[in-house]
Amino acid sequence: MLLIVGASLAVSQSGSDTAAPGSASTRVPPGTAAPPNTRARAAGPASATPASAGPAKSRGAAKPRSPAGWRRDPFGTAARYLSTRAGTVLAAVYDIRTGQTWRLGRGQPQDEASVVKLGVLETLLAEQDGNGAGSGTGLSASDRWLTQQMIEYSDNDAATSLWYEVGGASRIRSFDTAAGLTDTSPSSCVDCPGFPWPGWGLTTTTPGDQLILLRNLVEPSPLLTYADRSYALSLMENVTPSQRWGVSGGIPPQVTVALKNGWLPLDNAGTDWQVNSVGWVSGQGRDYLMAVLATGNPDEQYGIDTVDQLAALVWQNMN
Repeated sequence: MLLIVGASLAVSQSGSDTAAPGSASTRVPPGTAAPPNTRARAAGPASATPASAGPAKSRGAAKPRSPAGWRRDPFGTAARYLSTRAGTVLAAVYDIRTGQTWRLGRGQPQDEASVVKLGVLETLLAEQDGNGAGSGTGLSASDRWLTQQMIEYSDNDAATSLWYEVGGASRIRSFDTAAGLTDTSPSSCVDCPGFPWPGWGLTTTTPGDQLILLRNLVEPSPLLTYADRSYALSLMENVTPSQRWGVSGGIPPQVTVALKNGWLPLDNAGTDWQVNSVGWVSGQGRDYLMAVLATGNPDEQYGIDTVDQLAALVWQNMN
């Protein structure tokens, strides 16, 4: 039985896709490196890392922010739109320039679908640093190929290989804890009884936790080097065109968007879809992170349309 839950809305402010089930992906021969990132990633006007994070290893010093430049709520017009949509939508936005965070929606953590692949990537990069490689280029040729397939094409087999390589749920949980995530629970199974897709997609999370993972990439991080962050962002900026929806909705093509999306049918009939999008948007006077989780969608495209429109509203309101 399909249960469609009306959009649950509340706004607060503080200071698998599984390569779509059945979809084909372009393959790159083993050993081929991901496209180089052509823009150097300076830390920019970033906030200090959380107090629990410890000293940063990456370049760039955090700069204090002034409330004089604070922006209005980017979700200001979203409640009206989401009240017309089926499903439950949770979202959060973090303005890199001012340090403001806004949250939309109330509800329990939702399934990550292939958004979990971002957490797998960060865990892998942090582990290879811990083993002394340290530069983000210390990944083996095979791991660089697997990470490219996992992020740029959302390849499930690559993700499963890397899930096991980093140590599965327990090691990913350890990384999440070190990063400051409090509401993310890695799935305990990959081959889950009665579930035809990879079980890592059933990892649950919140938009707030996803913002923390994204901040690990765009701000100085105690867990990832500058080169790690640049490498991860280069993959997210080169996601295959057919998967460039979500937080990129309504955004001009000349604006930088680094994203990872997830889409997953939660029932055998394909009438209950989880559709998620997380990423970084920078350009035309805007510089922000956004995470959207949407469950209870009657089909995949319906969820994509909801997330696209929400992202477009945020883009407009962040001006």
